[in-house]
Amino acid sequence: MLSKGVKYMLLSTLFFSLMNVSVKLVSHIPAVEVIMFRSIISLVISYAYLRRANVSVWGNNRGWLIARGAVGATALILFFNTLQNIPLATAAMVQYMSPIFTAILGIFMVKERVRPWQWVFFLLSFCGVLVIEGVETDVDTFYLWLGVLSAVFSGIAYTIVRKLNTQEHPLVIIFYFPLVTLPVVGSYTLFNWVQPEGWDWALLLLVGLLTQLGQYYMTMSYQSEEISKVANLNYIGIIYALILGYILFGETFNVWSYMGMALVLLGVVLNMRYKTRLTKQEALAQASKPFEKNGL
Repeated sequence: MLSKGVKYMLLSTLFFSLMNVSVKLVSHIPAVEVIMFRSIISLVISYAYLRRANVSVWGNNRGWLIARGAVGATALILFFNTLQNIPLATAAMVQYMSPIFTAILGIFMVKERVRPWQWVFFLLSFCGVLVIEGVETDVDTFYLWLGVLSAVFSGIAYTIVRKLNTQEHPLVIIFYFPLVTLPVVGSYTLFNWVQPEGWDWALLLLVGLLTQLGQYYMTMSYQSEEISKVANLNYIGIIYALILGYILFGETFNVWSYMGMALVLLGVVLNMRYKTRLTKQEALAQASKPFEKNGL
Protein backbone atom coordinates (compact mmCIF):
# COMPACT_ATOMS: atom_id res chain seq x y z
CA MET A 1 0.00 0.00 0.00
CA LEU A 2 1.29 3.45 -0.90
CA SER A 3 1.25 6.15 1.78
CA LYS A 4 -0.72 9.37 1.28
CA GLY A 5 2.48 11.35 0.75
CA VAL A 6 3.64 9.01 -2.01
CA LYS A 7 0.23 9.06 -3.73
CA TYR A 8 0.13 12.86 -3.60
CA MET A 9 3.62 13.16 -5.10
CA LEU A 10 2.80 10.72 -7.90
CA LEU A 11 -0.29 12.79 -8.71
CA SER A 12 1.72 16.03 -8.57
CA THR A 13 4.34 14.66 -10.96
CA LEU A 14 1.63 13.43 -13.35
CA PHE A 15 -0.12 16.82 -13.39
CA PHE A 16 3.15 18.68 -14.08
CA SER A 17 3.95 16.21 -16.88
CA LEU A 18 0.51 16.78 -18.44
CA MET A 19 1.07 20.53 -18.12
CA ASN A 20 4.30 20.13 -20.13
CA VAL A 21 2.38 18.19 -22.78
CA SER A 22 -0.25 20.95 -22.96
CA VAL A 23 2.48 23.57 -23.51
CA LYS A 24 4.02 21.49 -26.28
CA LEU A 25 0.64 20.97 -27.97
CA VAL A 26 0.33 24.75 -28.41
CA SER A 27 3.84 25.23 -29.83
CA HIS A 28 2.33 27.45 -32.56
CA ILE A 29 1.46 30.01 -29.85
CA PRO A 30 4.40 32.02 -28.42
CA ALA A 31 5.61 30.72 -25.05
CA VAL A 32 5.16 34.18 -23.53
CA GLU A 33 1.46 34.18 -24.51
CA VAL A 34 0.99 30.71 -22.98
CA ILE A 35 2.59 32.00 -19.77
CA MET A 36 0.20 34.96 -19.77
CA PHE A 37 -2.81 32.62 -19.66
CA ARG A 38 -1.12 30.48 -17.01
CA SER A 39 -0.38 33.58 -14.91
CA ILE A 40 -3.97 34.87 -15.07
CA ILE A 41 -5.35 31.52 -13.86
CA SER A 42 -2.70 31.15 -11.16
CA LEU A 43 -3.21 34.74 -9.95
CA VAL A 44 -6.98 34.31 -9.58
CA ILE A 45 -6.74 30.95 -7.80
CA SER A 46 -3.91 32.05 -5.48
CA TYR A 47 -5.72 35.28 -4.57
CA ALA A 48 -8.93 33.36 -3.79
CA TYR A 49 -7.04 30.96 -1.51
CA LEU A 50 -5.30 33.82 0.33
CA ARG A 51 -8.58 35.66 0.88
CA ARG A 52 -10.18 32.47 2.13
CA ALA A 53 -7.27 31.89 4.53
CA ASN A 54 -7.50 35.55 5.65
CA VAL A 55 -3.82 36.15 4.81
CA SER A 56 -2.51 39.48 3.48
CA VAL A 57 -1.49 39.06 -0.16
CA TRP A 58 1.39 41.56 0.07
CA GLY A 59 3.69 39.72 2.50
CA ASN A 60 6.50 41.15 4.61
CA ASN A 61 9.58 40.99 2.35
CA ARG A 62 8.33 42.61 -0.83
CA GLY A 63 11.79 43.10 -2.32
CA TRP A 64 12.64 39.40 -2.12
CA LEU A 65 9.11 38.42 -3.19
CA ILE A 66 9.35 40.60 -6.31
CA ALA A 67 12.83 39.20 -7.02
CA ARG A 68 11.49 35.65 -6.71
CA GLY A 69 8.67 36.53 -9.12
CA ALA A 70 11.04 38.11 -11.66
CA VAL A 71 13.54 35.25 -11.55
CA GLY A 72 10.75 32.67 -11.69
CA ALA A 73 9.21 34.44 -14.70
CA THR A 74 12.56 34.33 -16.52
CA ALA A 75 12.96 30.62 -15.75
CA LEU A 76 9.44 29.89 -16.98
CA ILE A 77 9.84 31.82 -20.23
CA LEU A 78 13.08 29.98 -20.98
CA PHE A 79 11.60 26.59 -20.03
CA PHE A 80 8.42 26.97 -22.10
CA ASN A 81 10.51 27.99 -25.12
CA THR A 82 12.66 24.89 -24.54
CA LEU A 83 9.57 22.67 -24.25
CA GLN A 84 8.18 23.92 -27.54
CA ASN A 85 11.40 23.36 -29.50
CA ILE A 86 13.04 20.12 -28.33
CA PRO A 87 11.72 16.63 -27.42
CA LEU A 88 9.52 16.54 -24.31
CA ALA A 89 11.71 14.12 -22.32
CA THR A 90 14.91 16.08 -23.05
CA ALA A 91 13.35 19.37 -21.93
CA ALA A 92 11.98 17.78 -18.74
CA MET A 93 15.30 16.09 -17.99
CA VAL A 94 17.31 19.31 -18.29
CA GLN A 95 14.87 21.12 -15.98
CA TYR A 96 15.58 18.50 -13.30
CA MET A 97 19.06 19.99 -12.97
CA SER A 98 17.66 22.94 -11.00
CA PRO A 99 18.47 21.33 -7.57
CA ILE A 100 22.14 21.35 -8.59
CA PHE A 101 22.08 25.10 -9.16
CA THR A 102 20.04 25.56 -5.98
CA ALA A 103 22.82 23.86 -4.02
CA ILE A 104 25.57 25.89 -5.71
CA LEU A 105 23.73 29.21 -5.25
CA GLY A 106 23.01 28.26 -1.64
CA ILE A 107 26.72 28.79 -0.97
CA PHE A 108 26.33 32.51 -1.63
CA MET A 109 22.71 33.24 -0.71
CA VAL A 110 22.03 31.14 2.39
CA LYS A 111 25.65 30.31 3.34
CA GLU A 112 25.33 26.55 2.87
CA ARG A 113 28.33 24.32 2.37
CA VAL A 114 28.77 22.07 -0.69
CA ARG A 115 30.79 18.94 0.07
CA PRO A 116 33.42 17.47 -2.32
CA TRP A 117 31.21 14.49 -3.23
CA GLN A 118 28.44 16.86 -4.28
CA TRP A 119 30.74 18.48 -6.85
CA VAL A 120 31.37 14.98 -8.27
CA PHE A 121 27.60 14.46 -8.61
CA PHE A 122 27.20 17.88 -10.27
CA LEU A 123 29.93 16.99 -12.79
CA LEU A 124 28.16 13.69 -13.52
CA SER A 125 24.97 15.53 -14.50
CA PHE A 126 26.81 18.01 -16.72
CA CYS A 127 28.54 15.11 -18.46
CA GLY A 128 25.07 13.75 -19.21
CA VAL A 129 24.10 17.03 -20.90
CA LEU A 130 27.29 16.95 -22.98
CA VAL A 131 26.56 13.37 -24.07
CA ILE A 132 23.07 14.37 -25.24
CA GLU A 133 24.43 17.42 -27.04
CA GLY A 134 26.97 15.28 -28.86
CA VAL A 135 24.77 12.40 -29.99
CA GLU A 136 21.14 13.59 -30.24
CA THR A 137 20.65 15.03 -33.72
CA ASP A 138 16.97 15.91 -33.05
CA VAL A 139 17.94 18.31 -30.26
CA ASP A 140 18.71 21.92 -31.18
CA THR A 141 21.83 22.78 -29.15
CA PHE A 142 20.66 26.36 -28.63
CA TYR A 143 17.43 25.23 -26.94
CA LEU A 144 19.22 22.51 -24.98
CA TRP A 145 21.44 25.12 -23.31
CA LEU A 146 18.47 27.47 -23.02
CA GLY A 147 16.94 24.70 -20.91
CA VAL A 148 20.07 24.55 -18.75
CA LEU A 149 19.86 28.33 -18.31
CA SER A 150 16.21 27.90 -17.31
CA ALA A 151 17.34 25.44 -14.63
CA VAL A 152 19.86 28.04 -13.38
CA PHE A 153 17.11 30.64 -12.94
CA SER A 154 14.87 28.02 -11.32
CA GLY A 155 17.71 27.34 -8.89
CA ILE A 156 17.88 31.05 -8.03
CA ALA A 157 14.10 31.12 -7.51
CA TYR A 158 14.17 28.06 -5.22
CA THR A 159 17.03 29.57 -3.22
CA ILE A 160 15.00 32.75 -2.67
CA VAL A 161 12.03 30.60 -1.61
CA ARG A 162 14.24 28.87 0.95
CA LYS A 163 15.35 32.27 2.23
CA LEU A 164 11.69 33.35 2.59
CA ASN A 165 10.36 30.01 3.81
CA THR A 166 10.05 30.87 7.51
CA GLN A 167 9.10 34.50 6.93
CA GLU A 168 6.26 34.30 4.41
CA HIS A 169 3.10 32.25 3.96
CA PRO A 170 3.66 29.74 1.10
CA LEU A 171 0.59 31.05 -0.73
CA VAL A 172 2.01 34.58 -0.69
CA ILE A 173 5.20 33.32 -2.39
CA ILE A 174 3.09 31.54 -5.01
CA PHE A 175 0.89 34.64 -5.48
CA TYR A 176 3.83 36.94 -6.27
CA PHE A 177 4.97 34.69 -9.11
CA PRO A 178 2.03 35.48 -11.46
CA LEU A 179 1.70 38.99 -9.99
CA VAL A 180 5.18 39.92 -11.24
CA THR A 181 5.05 37.77 -14.36
CA LEU A 182 1.75 39.04 -15.75
CA PRO A 183 2.74 42.68 -16.52
CA VAL A 184 5.88 41.50 -18.34
CA VAL A 185 4.32 38.78 -20.49
CA GLY A 186 1.11 40.78 -20.92
CA SER A 187 2.98 43.76 -22.39
CA TYR A 188 4.80 41.55 -24.89
CA THR A 189 1.65 39.64 -25.84
CA LEU A 190 -0.25 42.87 -26.46
CA PHE A 191 2.00 43.62 -29.44
CA ASN A 192 2.63 40.02 -30.55
CA TRP A 193 -0.79 38.43 -30.13
CA VAL A 194 -1.44 35.10 -31.85
CA GLN A 195 -5.12 34.19 -31.92
CA PRO A 196 -5.84 30.81 -30.23
CA GLU A 197 -8.28 28.67 -32.18
CA GLY A 198 -10.50 25.71 -31.31
CA TRP A 199 -8.87 23.37 -28.80
CA ASP A 200 -6.11 25.94 -28.11
CA TRP A 201 -8.38 27.61 -25.56
CA ALA A 202 -8.90 24.36 -23.65
CA LEU A 203 -5.17 23.60 -23.69
CA LEU A 204 -4.29 27.09 -22.43
CA LEU A 205 -6.81 26.67 -19.61
CA LEU A 206 -5.30 23.25 -18.83
CA VAL A 207 -1.80 24.74 -18.52
CA GLY A 208 -3.00 26.94 -15.64
CA LEU A 209 -5.21 24.34 -13.95
CA LEU A 210 -2.66 21.51 -14.17
CA THR A 211 0.03 23.79 -12.74
CA GLN A 212 -2.15 24.60 -9.73
CA LEU A 213 -3.03 20.93 -9.21
CA GLY A 214 0.64 19.97 -9.43
CA GLN A 215 1.61 22.58 -6.83
CA TYR A 216 -1.31 21.65 -4.57
CA TYR A 217 -0.53 17.93 -4.47
CA MET A 218 3.19 18.57 -4.08
CA THR A 219 2.44 20.71 -1.01
CA MET A 220 0.09 18.01 0.33
CA SER A 221 2.82 15.41 -0.18
CA TYR A 222 5.44 17.40 1.73
CA GLN A 223 2.94 18.00 4.54
CA SER A 224 2.04 14.29 4.75
CA GLU A 225 5.50 12.71 4.55
CA GLU A 226 9.17 13.38 5.25
CA ILE A 227 10.65 15.27 2.31
CA SER A 228 13.46 12.70 1.98
CA LYS A 229 10.88 9.95 1.34
CA VAL A 230 8.98 11.68 -1.46
CA ALA A 231 11.32 14.25 -3.08
CA ASN A 232 12.98 11.66 -5.35
CA LEU A 233 9.58 10.66 -6.72
CA ASN A 234 9.67 13.92 -8.69
CA TYR A 235 12.00 12.17 -11.11
CA ILE A 236 9.29 9.73 -12.16
CA GLY A 237 8.31 12.71 -14.32
CA ILE A 238 11.04 11.69 -16.78
CA ILE A 239 9.27 8.33 -17.26
CA TYR A 240 5.97 10.14 -17.85
CA ALA A 241 7.75 12.41 -20.34
CA LEU A 242 9.32 9.50 -22.25
CA ILE A 243 5.97 7.66 -22.50
CA LEU A 244 3.88 10.73 -23.38
CA GLY A 245 6.51 12.00 -25.81
CA TYR A 246 6.49 8.65 -27.64
CA ILE A 247 2.68 8.29 -27.72
CA LEU A 248 1.74 11.89 -28.57
CA PHE A 249 4.73 13.18 -30.55
CA GLY A 250 6.45 10.02 -31.82
CA GLU A 251 9.68 10.96 -29.98
CA THR A 252 12.38 8.28 -29.86
CA PHE A 253 16.04 8.38 -28.77
CA ASN A 254 19.17 6.38 -29.41
CA VAL A 255 20.99 4.42 -26.69
CA TRP A 256 23.53 7.18 -26.03
CA SER A 257 20.77 9.72 -25.46
CA TYR A 258 19.18 7.46 -22.85
CA MET A 259 22.59 7.09 -21.22
CA GLY A 260 22.98 10.88 -21.16
CA MET A 261 19.58 11.27 -19.49
CA ALA A 262 20.50 8.57 -16.98
CA LEU A 263 23.73 10.40 -16.10
CA VAL A 264 21.88 13.68 -15.53
CA LEU A 265 19.29 12.07 -13.26
CA LEU A 266 21.86 9.89 -11.48
CA GLY A 267 23.91 12.95 -10.53
CA VAL A 268 20.82 14.81 -9.26
CA VAL A 269 19.43 11.86 -7.28
CA LEU A 270 22.80 10.97 -5.72
CA ASN A 271 23.22 14.59 -4.65
CA MET A 272 19.77 14.65 -3.02
CA ARG A 273 20.34 11.35 -1.18
CA TYR A 274 23.78 12.48 -0.01
CA LYS A 275 22.36 15.81 1.20
CA THR A 276 19.56 14.02 3.08
CA ARG A 277 22.07 11.76 4.81
CA LEU A 278 24.22 14.73 5.84
CA THR A 279 21.15 16.52 7.24
CA LYS A 280 20.25 13.47 9.35
CA GLN A 281 23.83 13.16 10.63
CA GLU A 282 23.91 16.84 11.60
CA ALA A 283 20.54 16.51 13.38
CA LEU A 284 21.80 13.49 15.35
CA ALA A 285 24.99 15.37 16.26
CA GLN A 286 22.97 18.35 17.53
CA ALA A 287 20.69 16.07 19.55
CA SER A 288 23.63 14.36 21.24
CA LYS A 289 25.37 17.58 22.39
CA PRO A 290 23.33 18.06 25.62
CA PHE A 291 24.24 14.53 26.71
CA GLU A 292 27.92 15.11 25.95
CA LYS A 293 27.92 18.29 28.08
CA ASN A 294 26.50 16.36 31.02
CA GLY A 295 29.08 13.63 30.62
CA LEU A 296 26.48 11.04 29.64
